[in-house]
Amino acid sequence: MKILGLLRHAKSDWGQSDKRDFDRGLNERGLKGARLIGEHIRDHGVKWDRLVASPAERVKLTLQEAAIGPEPEWDRRLYLASTETICEVASEMGGDADTLLLAGHNPGFGDMVFELVAPKNENDLFDEAKVKFPTAAFAVFELDIDDWSDLSEGCGKLVHFARPRDLDADLGPEY
Repeated sequence: MKILGLLRHAKSDWGQSDKRDFDRGLNERGLKGARLIGEHIRDHGVKWDRLVASPAERVKLTLQEAAIGPEPEWDRRLYLASTETICEVASEMGGDADTLLLAGHNPGFGDMVFELVAPKNENDLFDEAKVKFPTAAFAVFELDIDDWSDLSEGCGKLVHFARPRDLDADLGPEY
């Protein structure tokens, strides 16, 4: 069995219209959400063997604020990656790690919920995550594989899902 974690970047700063999408940072709400989800990840109990992340500025800042360790390995393929690319990165970068945390973006991370969870493994967490994989969301999957190269559709079960708003109601949706 392998453990895969997905961490979406925190809320980005749309006020930075003078920057490319890749270079946008986080707004104040995003900084707070990143710190909060980072504390949650550290307290969750999984020791991450490897962390592979998109090098986009908002992901870098999310990881800096979250301070979850280990030191990130940057992989540009994770920038706005499809599920196919996310699976390729996990297969190639997982190595001998038992636990792999990926940090990146939607829509790919949200789509991974559908990619990895077989209908027989759908549960209440799946029902929450399938609605929306919001900024700074953190998901943990138990994968029925022995090697990262075996990562495939339906091989997982969603065993943990947390959003900043679950940890602090002030970080809930703005209307």
